Amino acid sequence: MLKFLLICTLAVASRAEIAEEEDVLVLRKSNFDEALKAHPNLLVEFYAPWCGHCKALAPEYAKAAGMLKAEGSEVRLGKVDATEETELAQEFGVRGYPTIKFFKGGEKESPKEYSAGRQADDIVSWLKKRTGPAVATLAGVSEAESLIADNEVAVIGFFKDADSADAKAFEKAAEATDDIPYAIAADDAIYSKFEVSKDSVVLFKKFDEGRNTFDGELTKENLLAFVKANQLPLVIEFTEQTAPKIFGGEIKSHILMFLPKAASDFQDKMDQFKKAAEGFKGRILFIFIDSDVDDNQRILEFFGLKKEECPAIRLITLEDEMTKYKPESNAITAEGITAFCTQFTDGKLKPHLMSQDIPDDWDKTPVKVLVGKNFEEVAFDPSKNVFVEFYAPWCGHCKQLTPIWEKLGEKYKSSADIVVAKMDSTANEIEAVKVHSFPTLKFFPAGDERKVIDYNGERTLEGFTKFLESGGKDGGAPAGDDEDDLDADVRLILNSKLVLIFERVQ
Repeated sequence: MLKFLLICTLAVASRAEIAEEEDVLVLRKSNFDEALKAHPNLLVEFYAPWCGHCKALAPEYAKAAGMLKAEGSEVRLGKVDATEETELAQEFGVRGYPTIKFFKGGEKESPKEYSAGRQADDIVSWLKKRTGPAVATLAGVSEAESLIADNEVAVIGFFKDADSADAKAFEKAAEATDDIPYAIAADDAIYSKFEVSKDSVVLFKKFDEGRNTFDGELTKENLLAFVKANQLPLVIEFTEQTAPKIFGGEIKSHILMFLPKAASDFQDKMDQFKKAAEGFKGRILFIFIDSDVDDNQRILEFFGLKKEECPAIRLITLEDEMTKYKPESNAITAEGITAFCTQFTDGKLKPHLMSQDIPDDWDKTPVKVLVGKNFEEVAFDPSKNVFVEFYAPWCGHCKQLTPIWEKLGEKYKSSADIVVAKMDSTANEIEAVKVHSFPTLKFFPAGDERKVIDYNGERTLEGFTKFLESGGKDGGAPAGDDEDDLDADVRLILNSKLVLIFERVQ
């Protein structure tokens, strides 16, 4: 009997409640499966205690957990210290912090990556869309008012007939949207309260004009385009919280205004920028970046800017390859910005490529120094075999490579046809080579074919020597979109997403 009681006690203990911190479940490898059984719909943040972005997320994450718990929701939030629970982190492919994954129905396989903003409302809204109906039904005015009050953006379809073609198109658009709540209303009192006289769709928001009414043929595609054009402010500030909305959206053309908030003419320039934005809704995203914020200095560097050069305007496209554009004038006026954006949409702008000035002693050391202005002449010299390291001054892997690269330069400094060179890719850009990570090593063999060969071998003096002596065959591959290991303290231009410059591990 005593043995039986002991077994029962141990069984109960094994199913003891999982510890919580501010309504967030504290998860470990030892209790992860148990947590999924008890809470089948579980959002999990994999974090590092020292990560600045994790620290910034913590209060909003806890707030979201408390909101859901207070509502009696079955959805719970949990967190895993990935620096301690390394097996769990490896199991779920955690490569940066924070990584947030949603486990639905108690299934561990293929959790969904969290893809919305980092405010509590964003988190709650995203989870409700993932676990509940795509469209909520509003029974009365108070429910409609609560929906609008509780969300930064909400879309309400006013339809007397929920089975109409327009209502069905509305529902399909809702199913395709993750981060904005959709609701349907048929009650006359709701129509009256919001001054709606006929069936229509209204987007309510807590910024700019406050609401937008859809106009046109109501199809899923048209409605999604309408929501996309109106769900963000005319001008959105780039912060850790807004970055997922900015870069996770469908608008891939962004114009950025770098300006210190403390500037005496800040509001005047912001008004000019906002006025220009009105004509490009849904086509170009207008973004403001506070040039005085320390976290934004890497972004200024990416565009070749210094704090003292702000205010400044730049435009960038985030398609398969990033392309940057610079206006001819530094003046920030609505007219000038409108003209610049119109030239861009008409395809009349030429990309802006950064380049440092050519150093006087660029060819006086064993490793030659290349910049944008001399790259073409040196790298594609038909009489030379040129091996180039594309680096970033702050990159840890680049720093580790430096002594080896210098030895390689020393080895071939007297060669008649081999040149060892380097280029700072944070300050210089060229059309011929797109750098996605640091260091990137490329070989430009002699001849008129303008060939480019990626180096994929060992980063040793012996490996480099074999590569050069074989004419780029031993350790080489045709230039492609290979992705090198990233520096341990920075996640930069991988997959051409500017957001990763901001998401550096702090």
